[in-house]
Amino acid sequence: MPIILRSRKQIDKLRAAGQLVAATYAEIRPHIQPGVTTLELDRMAEEFIRKHGGIPAYKGYKPRFASSPFPGTVCIAVDDVICHGFPSKTRLEEGQIVGIDIGLFLDSWCGDACVTFPVGTVSDESQRLLAVAEESMWRGIRAATVGAHIGDIGAAIQSYAEAEGCSVVREYGGHGVGQKVHDEPSSVPHHGKRGAGIGLRSGLVITVEPMINLGHHGTKIDADGWTVRTADGSLSAQFEHTIAITDNGTEILTAA
Repeated sequence: MPIILRSRKQIDKLRAAGQLVAATYAEIRPHIQPGVTTLELDRMAEEFIRKHGGIPAYKGYKPRFASSPFPGTVCIAVDDVICHGFPSKTRLEEGQIVGIDIGLFLDSWCGDACVTFPVGTVSDESQRLLAVAEESMWRGIRAATVGAHIGDIGAAIQSYAEAEGCSVVREYGGHGVGQKVHDEPSSVPHHGKRGAGIGLRSGLVITVEPMINLGHHGTKIDADGWTVRTADGSLSAQFEHTIAITDNGTEILTAA
């Protein structure tokens, strides 16, 4: 399918959806504490999204790879989970890290972001992973400019993360954002070579969402067909924003 370059009006619609995502994080952030269940966080997010006119994008979503629809409003990634984890009755514990990926529709336009949070006080190792993962995202975003190439995003992320002794997940990456959960371009890799891939043009709206592991970049999938974990059991963290590339600079649509 062709890549659609968004108009200013459409980008403003995407920004409105992104701002609801940011507001949802602000709503649930104080509750991310030891003892809370990830299902409770999921319910808080769904109630807030619907109260403000949004529709959860992931709930009931069934892509080609899945044998069953996704059951929750948010994707939960605790410790060695990379992405696509189910909300559950499991209680968060002191020292864990938890990634929360929020996707929603507002007036038919999609907002999509991810933040990995510390649960209480975490180890120096976990804190370092969070810092590297977030900075990896920012480096990818800074590389996403008119006239650059999609490979520049991945190269910026990979070179930084690997220099910090971490690895970048290969199988999952960013994507286009519009009126579907995943739009064109269908893949924005977070590893690769500078100058490779499609050229970045004004009006392109994508996610930059590197998944960074403390150990090897290999992955495995649980029996539920959704939950992706590190193959070696190491910790993983992810940060994500939806961005619009414009002639006037890169706009972060999901920033608070």
